[in-house]
Amino acid sequence: MSQEDMKFIEIVSNGIRQREDGYYEMPLPFRERKPPQLPINRQAAMHRAMGLLKQFQRKPEYQNHYTTFMREILKRGDAVMVPHDEPLTSTPWYIPHHGVYHPRKPNKVRVVFDCSARYQGSSLNDHLLSGPDLINPLIGVLCRFREHPIALTCDVEKMFHQFRVKPEHQDFLRFMWWEDEDFTQPPVDFRMKVHLFGAVSSPACANFGLKQLAKDYKHLGENASEFLKNNFYVDDGLKSEQSVEAMKDLIHNAVEICEKGNLRLLKISCNNSVRKSNYNTD
Repeated sequence: MSQEDMKFIEIVSNGIRQREDGYYEMPLPFRERKPPQLPINRQAAMHRAMGLLKQFQRKPEYQNHYTTFMREILKRGDAVMVPHDEPLTSTPWYIPHHGVYHPRKPNKVRVVFDCSARYQGSSLNDHLLSGPDLINPLIGVLCRFREHPIALTCDVEKMFHQFRVKPEHQDFLRFMWWEDEDFTQPPVDFRMKVHLFGAVSSPACANFGLKQLAKDYKHLGENASEFLKNNFYVDDGLKSEQSVEAMKDLIHNAVEICEKGNLRLLKISCNNSVRKSNYNTD
């Protein structure tokens, strides 16, 4: 590992904890020993928000899809509105955002927070460590997937958003949005509470968190712990077993371990080359 990679591991290892509600919480891994002093970019974020509003006015369907996404992250508690009377304890940083469509999901937009957006020569990503490559090598995952006759695929629901950011760092993740979706009023301050899709540190943080969860709850099933540590490529899990019973045991234990950290395994799919039957993934 490079010196920066070792620094990332030190910061996250010392800062990770499991909260009482089950979620794992980690700091933002800043390059500096202390959080950086960034310029005040609220006006720039406001300008981007007003540009977004013009797009909404031209494309009502885009507005509906965008609002649905934002409503969901607020409902899940991934983001919250900043109280109007909350005193500032540090200089906040505002992240502009935009929506992208998946080619196969034309009716669903994903909101991407632009952590690379610059203001007066600075961006949030400039101050974050990307961390080591903790993603399992794809060739190894695929080879193990083809090793035995009973095969499993699954993924972790919204993996990045399942890992929380420590409260002291959440003001670096502010953004502008409309209170109660009232687009006739000026947008107000919100902040994300989770590691963002768009921050250079998020892939390493999410993979570190998944491996930490597997390690902490290894006693619930060593087979599932090894599966979560070694057989995921980002949020996609692939595994094979010799028998149907072994696979059922693996799925049961993996789901149980994930639930301990408020992670959900979804799209669980398994073949059964031994016999044709209904496969229970509960």
